[in-house]
Amino acid sequence: MTSVAKRDTYTPESLLAVAVEVFIERGYDGTSMEHLSKAAGISKSSIYHHVRSKEELLHRAVSRALDGLFGVLEDEEAREGRAVDRLEYVTRRSTEVLMADLPYVTLLLRVRGNTDTERWAMERRREFDHRVAELVRLAAADGDIRDDVDPRLATRLLFGMINSVSEWYRPDARGAHHGAEVADAVVRLAFAGLRTG
Repeated sequence: MTSVAKRDTYTPESLLAVAVEVFIERGYDGTSMEHLSKAAGISKSSIYHHVRSKEELLHRAVSRALDGLFGVLEDEEAREGRAVDRLEYVTRRSTEVLMADLPYVTLLLRVRGNTDTERWAMERRREFDHRVAELVRLAAADGDIRDDVDPRLATRLLFGMINSVSEWYRPDARGAHHGAEVADAVVRLAFAGLRTG
């Protein structure tokens, strides 16, 4: 009877959260539906009630991360104004999205292209990088940031710093930095090296 009650309260969202934890811990390829059912405390057939496959769970998880990142590019502050201000906004908000959706973005950063979903996610990440690199190029053309670093390289280095936050940021850890403090530090450090004046 208890397992029925537990099953009744399980939602697609809570199942997804468990799946993401297991994918991060075991790796996507190293995770079976059996692993997911044990971690969720429900039967495999109950999982199939919510999703068709393990890959659908992966797709939902990386989509959540990608939607957050692409949403930043659609914000008014990322579309209007001087390119350097737009780039700074995208840097800050991307860092905040990473921290707010930490497990989902961490999983996105770990996909390697072994499945259709992973290849799709990697292509979307490249598209995001290209759009940010264009902001870097425009800001350099305006003379607001240094023009002696290739925009694609600058973008990779910038997001290397942002993405590294996923390796150490733990919001619940004792003495943890607040999200806004981390985002401020990323922007200050990055733009101290990028800005021209």
